[in-house]
Amino acid sequence: MKKVILVRYGEILLKGLNRPLFEKKLIDNIKRAIYKLGKIEVSRSQARIYIEPQDENYDFDEAINLLTKVFGIVSVSPVWKIETDFEVIKEKSAVMVKDLLGRKGYKTFKVETKRGDKRFPMDSPEISRELGAHILESFPQLSVEVKNPDFILYVEVREFTYIYSEIIPAVCGMPIGTNSKAVLLLSGGIDSPVAGWMIAKRGVEIEAVHFYSYPYTSERAKEKVIDLAKILSQYCQKIKLHIVPFTDIQLEIYEKCPQDQLTIIMRRAMMIIAERIAEKAGALALVTGESVGQVASQTMQSLYVTNSVVKMPVFRPLIGMDKNEVIEIARKIGTFETSILPYEDCCTVFVSKHPKTKPVLEKILLSEQKANLEELINKAIENTEVLVIGSN
Repeated sequence: MKKVILVRYGEILLKGLNRPLFEKKLIDNIKRAIYKLGKIEVSRSQARIYIEPQDENYDFDEAINLLTKVFGIVSVSPVWKIETDFEVIKEKSAVMVKDLLGRKGYKTFKVETKRGDKRFPMDSPEISRELGAHILESFPQLSVEVKNPDFILYVEVREFTYIYSEIIPAVCGMPIGTNSKAVLLLSGGIDSPVAGWMIAKRGVEIEAVHFYSYPYTSERAKEKVIDLAKILSQYCQKIKLHIVPFTDIQLEIYEKCPQDQLTIIMRRAMMIIAERIAEKAGALALVTGESVGQVASQTMQSLYVTNSVVKMPVFRPLIGMDKNEVIEIARKIGTFETSILPYEDCCTVFVSKHPKTKPVLEKILLSEQKANLEELINKAIENTEVLVIGSN
């Protein structure tokens, strides 16, 4: 028997004539995700991807952990690859069951078979029935339970036969790089990392922009955002993070513009900068963590005024979600504990006490004319720090 990793994918199967392109991208991403663990051979057959490590000491647990975070993968299984011969299947299945019983106190089981190779003389029900009888004979302490067994012995009969007992869910979605690129406005809060994760799940490569207001925000606040980008890179594989010095822009807005318009004008300046960075990066859209009505800058009127300052489409994956739904995803992907660390970002430092919830675009434009924003925006872009986070 040879231990390999079976990778399943789902939505890619619907891609018709373009399916091979998506499969190739998924395989490239798989190799990139686990290349540090050692040499592997990757093959594809009948909507399955097989990963065969070439090192006897290969870390299967870590490989599976990394693969469950690769967008496009539905599930993974550690499997035994054996010869497609029923006597061999019986023998090796008994070895596998013996190992399972030695580690866990199982009492019931069932066998599920998929016969992908129709040349094999036994059909799927017959294989399951005969193999189940052999296991009962070999392990009389076991009994068959169809509806809720302690474990399932899965058998896939193809060119080779694969036997396994675990199916480990992964993140699903589409492979990164199959849907162009977008730029994420990444704060240190809960929402924007989740928004980035959700858009990346659809195959979109992301770059991130963070606005940093030193000395009003600490170095720890900057490190917090870098840590969030590192967590996202576990799914996105590589993120280019643009850290924009935003202090001068915020001070200019604070000094020259009405207090109740500070938040919306600051937000518009961020969008201008993010769009210019996106254009240079070849991105086609901006992504934010905004949700309708969550705060003053996220009313319908505020979002309209914010959108009007850029030409690119602005994607808001969280637009109809409430906070608890967002928190649930943040916990799931591992960003929540970092997001709630008590280091303020620029949005919370320069905030008006009574912000406009229904801003009027014409009035905002008049207020912006009082500030020297264009020169300061150009300066901020020139002094932006760029970090590449994650694997190549």
